[in-house]
Amino acid sequence: MIESLYNDWPAIALTLKLAFFTVIILLIIGLPLAWWLAKYKGMFKPFFEALIALPLVLPPTVLGFYLLTAFSPQSWMGKLWISMVGEQFVFSFSGILFGSIIYSLPFVVQPMLAAFSQLAGNAQLSASTLGIGRLKRFIFIILPMTKASILSAATLGFAHTLGEFGLILMIGGNIPSETQVVSIALFNHVESLQYEDAHALSLTLLVISVVSLTLLYKFNRSALPLGIGSDR
Repeated sequence: MIESLYNDWPAIALTLKLAFFTVIILLIIGLPLAWWLAKYKGMFKPFFEALIALPLVLPPTVLGFYLLTAFSPQSWMGKLWISMVGEQFVFSFSGILFGSIIYSLPFVVQPMLAAFSQLAGNAQLSASTLGIGRLKRFIFIILPMTKASILSAATLGFAHTLGEFGLILMIGGNIPSETQVVSIALFNHVESLQYEDAHALSLTLLVISVVSLTLLYKFNRSALPLGIGSDR
């Protein structure tokens, strides 16, 4: 088992790297997005909420197909991507990272949106009477009051990224040490009838997922997320 995990370490390391950067970027994007949407009362709010939640119901292969089409080397978006990143979208780590960010977006944004929606009115009104600026309100009042939900969002985003398969395969293919994550390496073991290696890799992923969710429910019982889905 140890030898098997040693051979699969590049896939494990790449998966952890992908999950880490996905969560960090989603927190940077998701915090202001969730806060803005919590305060927004316009007629298009249901549309924006549906757009964020779309990856929960959209098959990852469909999302991957449209991303491949949009960022093909012949398209203007693909050419812009190459000029900015220095490599093409398909079969690259930057490509699967971008896809992972989009696919895990609701898992990070929805818990924060739920928490911010409960506080947006009362906390803002109370803080404004004290003469506190908007940025200081958000940093010193809103964030501390919703830290449990933010931690839940980060944990869910991390755990969800660990198991991504269809989207990663569509965008990145199966390149060892470049785009081959744990779920794809596991599929390779099963396809080649290497069940012992598949068991070792599955057990590793299972342990990481259980530990992540156990910590989530232990320390954040009051901040359960809205929508919990599964990759397909």
